[in-house]
Amino acid sequence: MMKERVLALLAVLCVMTSLNAQGLKKVYDETIDPMRQIDQAVARARRDSKFVVCQVGGNWCPWCLRFADFVSKDSELSRLVRDNFVYIHVNYNPRRQSAASGGHGEKAEAMMQRLGNPGRFGYPVFVVLDGDGKILHTQDSSFLEEGESYSREKVLRFFKCWTPEALKK
Repeated sequence: MMKERVLALLAVLCVMTSLNAQGLKKVYDETIDPMRQIDQAVARARRDSKFVVCQVGGNWCPWCLRFADFVSKDSELSRLVRDNFVYIHVNYNPRRQSAASGGHGEKAEAMMQRLGNPGRFGYPVFVVLDGDGKILHTQDSSFLEEGESYSREKVLRFFKCWTPEALKK
């Protein structure tokens, strides 16, 4: 039992070291209520005639952090997102879903149900909402990957296909 705990701790330390070595910024706020975060984003989107993109994942997910970094470092992509979406990082930690997690499990489950249970696609997963909070699309991020990063062409296409203007046509 002790050996298993030590191995688990070493695995966690290796992942954390790897993320720090990659210099990836943690973008998920683990202290906020994700349901409230979504409500506020939807209200902003309605007011600004935009859609919401919920990037569901967590700081525990290297691919989630890579995507956030990828978007922030590409000026065309950043502008496209900023002009058309309220882009939020919705924290979800599958390990905190248990009943012993002090109520976090029920909140996480309710949030995932609200977003159409997108975790079936893996993480990160993107859920596009309109200004009323209606789910328009769920995007499996594996289709946007390329090597150890993301395909600029595929990511641009994803965002362009789900802008408010694109859906008006």
